[in-house]
Amino acid sequence: MNLKSFTFYQEQFIRYLKLVRNLSSHTIRAYTGDLNQFVEMWHHIMKRAQRTVSLRTALDRYFVILFQQQTDKSSIARKISCLKSFTRFLKEEHDINLTIHLQRPRLDKKLPSYVSATDMQHLLNNIPPTDLVSPFPLRDISIIELLYATGIRCSELVSIRMHHLNLQEKTILIRGKGRRERVVLFGEPCKLRLEIYLQQERPAIKHQAEHLFLNYKLMPLTTRSVQRICERFRKFLGPHCTFTPHKIRHSFATTLVDAGTDLCTIQRLLGHASLTSTEKYTHVSLERLTQLCTENHPLALQPRDTDKSHEDSE
Repeated sequence: MNLKSFTFYQEQFIRYLKLVRNLSSHTIRAYTGDLNQFVEMWHHIMKRAQRTVSLRTALDRYFVILFQQQTDKSSIARKISCLKSFTRFLKEEHDINLTIHLQRPRLDKKLPSYVSATDMQHLLNNIPPTDLVSPFPLRDISIIELLYATGIRCSELVSIRMHHLNLQEKTILIRGKGRRERVVLFGEPCKLRLEIYLQQERPAIKHQAEHLFLNYKLMPLTTRSVQRICERFRKFLGPHCTFTPHKIRHSFATTLVDAGTDLCTIQRLLGHASLTSTEKYTHVSLERLTQLCTENHPLALQPRDTDKSHEDSE
């Protein structure tokens, strides 16, 4: 397949993802960027070679360049997934066999970073709204409370509409990755926060299809806006702490694991397609348990001279 054919089917592929696969806007944006980057690199390779370059050669050089640029392994894995999905589209929709031999890199297993329950309680209970540099402090603190109470993703939070929210039942209908729907739960404190925000700060609701959280233009918040809201709270945790919507999600899951909640329940609440994605939180809990034992167990705290004890016994 030459470059002209690739770009032709690329446009059809993106439309297919939107209309047939109904993938999230985040995935479509990522795949579009990955394919555009590859096409741009293909153009650049042919310009330098001053001749037509095959797809196979372009792919080889493309991934060599990514390696030289020290591109993150997770980004490379996503680009490979995008290209493999593209080849499946060509086979299924156009009966075109385009074989691409690409192997996803082995991703490093990273333990999720989270904020302790003590720090979350401090942010939610000890920071008065007047201390927040924000035109909508009640909205901001209810967002932090809702993220921690439910563990939802940032993209899911900004998509909540009024008819998704049931304050009486304390539930929210969430549309997550792959358009999968689930119901998340929240407690009485979060319900009170939302009621205060709705009564005192949010403009009057004209129809139930409106988004729950709005900006000063009465438009839905963006994920970037929620990240900036988290930045306002970060200063209350110290200069070296990071505080992001996804870190709050990790905190929610870790808190449930520490409380003994079974993984299948946490998987449903988080909206994970696979239990493997949820299992990483057990490692966090075990690591914390080891630390607690080391710091607090009397035998771990007691200094022992094993050599001397052995000599005395003799």
